[in-house]
Amino acid sequence: MHGSHSVTEGIEITIRSGYVESQSNPDEDNFFFAYEVTIENIGERKAQLLSRHWVITDGAGDEKHVRGDGVVGEQPTLEPGEVFQYTSFCPLETPVGSMLGTYRFKRPDGAMFDAIIAPFTLAIPNMLN
Repeated sequence: MHGSHSVTEGIEITIRSGYVESQSNPDEDNFFFAYEVTIENIGERKAQLLSRHWVITDGAGDEKHVRGDGVVGEQPTLEPGEVFQYTSFCPLETPVGSMLGTYRFKRPDGAMFDAIIAPFTLAIPNMLN
């Protein structure tokens, strides 16, 4: 398992990623990874997740940007102390890559901020030491 951890304006984001061998086909350069995201409001003010921006880089250095509303079809509002978790997937054409990005949040007073998603690795087991 690989992962990352970051905190921005009281929003804590923890990622754990792993290789999904059953969904992958290395002979056809198809490597499938899962990542579990935990978003916790450790601050003192409510915040709603509005959108996401991922930067996905494969082992050849090719970069792909993915933007969209919410996560897994939701735009969760987190009160102080609340946690939102979800799992998503990322196919790559290489056995190693990385992801990073931001979640755009909105406060009740309308203020917006981008919570940083720290870089994390996508790699088949034993690929990296």
